[in-house]
Amino acid sequence: MLISGLQKLTLLDYPGRVACTVFTGGCNFRCPFCHNAPLVLPDRLERDNNGEATVLAFLRKRQGILDGVAVTGGEPLLHRDIDRFLTEVKELGFRVKLDTNGSFPDRLRALVERGLVDRVAVDVKNSPARYAETIGVPGFDLAPVRETVAYLLSDPVEYELRTTVVKGLHTRESLLEAAAWIAGAREYYLQQFKDSGDVIAIEGLGAFNAEEMHAFADAVRPLVPSVQVRGVD
Repeated sequence: MLISGLQKLTLLDYPGRVACTVFTGGCNFRCPFCHNAPLVLPDRLERDNNGEATVLAFLRKRQGILDGVAVTGGEPLLHRDIDRFLTEVKELGFRVKLDTNGSFPDRLRALVERGLVDRVAVDVKNSPARYAETIGVPGFDLAPVRETVAYLLSDPVEYELRTTVVKGLHTRESLLEAAAWIAGAREYYLQQFKDSGDVIAIEGLGAFNAEEMHAFADAVRPLVPSVQVRGVD
């Protein structure tokens, strides 16, 4: 598995846990607003053949100090050997949160059923009609993401769904359509877009202000009562 980074402490990436964050390299999406371009674009990926060993050595030293590991990307489920890595993490006694774009439902289901993942976060990028545009993949087949969302809505594991709201890609109407798709979700977050300075394609994109974000949340709340706004200035 390609590990491209490690954040040694986070109180945000795994709600309710003192955790570290492991960043995997590579992604099958090209979301123009992605703030982790170095983890997505092939020519910018950092390749560390000892990445897994380094992370596991770090975790052994943090047993009893950290209680969670958040695995994000990129897209972690691109890596077919992720189960081996997560098995080792779980054997050290850590709970695991997995961030995924939802395009690998079979791999996700297998990890959950084996008890290798304790919490799942899936990005619901936009309404179905605007999905391909939002992820930068023309002609994208949404069926795998639909399968992932339906699986999580059946409550097999602790989960959250979230949408990063971007001016130029999202509208009140598209968010309402997305909310109708995930109606009744246990946890749903509208996240304010942040320009990291290293976004894949920033032209024409921007952030909605706090008032606008809360107005979007109010609009979708009848469909998804759990909705909350996250990360507003």
